[in-house]
Amino acid sequence: MSAIKNIELPDIGDFDEVEVIEILVNVGDTISVDDSILTLESDKASMEIPTPSNGIVTSINVNIGDKIKQGDVLISIESSEDAAANNETNDQEVTNSDVIASKIVPVVVPDIGDFDEVEVIEILTSVGDELSEEDSIITLESDKASMEIPTPVAGKVIDININLGDKLKLGDLILTIESNAGAASTTTAPEPIVAAQTTAPTPAPAPVKKPSTPALDQSVSTLPKGDSHASPSIRKLARELGVDLTNVSGNGPKGRILDEDLKGYVKQIITSGGTGSSIPKTPVIDFSKFGDTETLALSRINKLSGKHLTACWLNIPHVTQFDEVNIDQMESFRQEQKAKGVKLTPLVFIMKAAVQALKNHPRFNSSLDESGENLILKKYFNLGIAMDTPKGLVVPVIKDVDQKSLTELAAELAQTSAKARDGKLKPGDMQGAGFTISSLGGIGGTQFTPIVNAPEVAILGVSRSQTKPIWDGKNFIPTLTLPLALSYDHRVIDGAQGGRFMADLNSILQDIREILL
Repeated sequence: MSAIKNIELPDIGDFDEVEVIEILVNVGDTISVDDSILTLESDKASMEIPTPSNGIVTSINVNIGDKIKQGDVLISIESSEDAAANNETNDQEVTNSDVIASKIVPVVVPDIGDFDEVEVIEILTSVGDELSEEDSIITLESDKASMEIPTPVAGKVIDININLGDKLKLGDLILTIESNAGAASTTTAPEPIVAAQTTAPTPAPAPVKKPSTPALDQSVSTLPKGDSHASPSIRKLARELGVDLTNVSGNGPKGRILDEDLKGYVKQIITSGGTGSSIPKTPVIDFSKFGDTETLALSRINKLSGKHLTACWLNIPHVTQFDEVNIDQMESFRQEQKAKGVKLTPLVFIMKAAVQALKNHPRFNSSLDESGENLILKKYFNLGIAMDTPKGLVVPVIKDVDQKSLTELAAELAQTSAKARDGKLKPGDMQGAGFTISSLGGIGGTQFTPIVNAPEVAILGVSRSQTKPIWDGKNFIPTLTLPLALSYDHRVIDGAQGGRFMADLNSILQDIREILL
């Protein structure tokens, strides 16, 4: 005997929806655990999704081009392994059903991330309500984000054990449900993002980020500025409509922004003829009247990274400082290592030097909080490295650069570059940077102005090195120089701080001992 199992989309990081770009199986195929079943593409990377179970594919529930989210059913398989387990428990379930018509299920607070206590700001149900599985029951708010907690079981609410304003922690009782599902005596609510019943293994090799934390982990970029109070669903709708919630007045408890508040604000903008933006649009021109033209569709990465970079440019007051570094000593060491069979690119030296400079100048490894009034200093040293790929610009992150040797960094860069070119980067490969380096040294040019990658506050641009005559006080000496461009957020870093950082970086790169020791 066999059983039909639905394979659902697992947690793939901080993405609401991702596009199906390739289906790798057909109905009737026999698949094994960890076989890839389809390929997804986000705005930053493509990823293959594996199956968690063996079996025969009985149906494919998605099409190429579909936008899917966590918990959506991808395929169904006929799995003999589940049937065996089901057969063992069937007899017991049948006899139990005659005795137990319903069960009382206490629902408790799930793991909500690195918070000791969070406040109840909204109770979304009442005694006597009939709930479906995954219905939201309360809204909690930490100092950085609000989150809705869903129920893990369907049933009737018979008691609510908390009040508005209560501070809750992991394991606290929220409410009690009379369930016909025969649930366990105590059930932890699903974590604040809907959990799948049968979930494929997370495609990224790194440890899975808990579903409750994406909004918290990237709070500097996820939440609107100011003290606006709104549920995650309202915040999502506001992002889709392009509305800054700090401009919306809330009429709910504690000034909370309600659905009708947001819709009323949008209606007012529309009826008043406002565009919601003070930036004039460029005129639409029919270029074909000037000659032959061809229209090429931008890749998804091109389109979405373009929107992100536009937002970075418009929201961050940029300042860029330029310098040239004497890298004669570094190049001499590189050539010595090359003769020994050790290949080191200039970029690994720049990465190690940048980390040393970041330790000396911690403001450059920081982010502004949501209010724009506090600075979050990062104690880790993860560097984003901008890479050119056939589909567009991507910025994978090299983690813990301070703990890795030059040769380890060189090997990891080579592996990451290959993954980027092949479109194999996972969401986890693209997250967690505190500072970015964009190197055009292999392409050419003397200088450029890199755009700060929000929520970071600084980025280093590297151009092609060249030999120049440098006056040493007596003679012109041929010197290999490396052009650098440092862009930074002027709200966080002033010109003097930028100058000191660049001078420090220059000094470290000139003296190879600063990097090697």
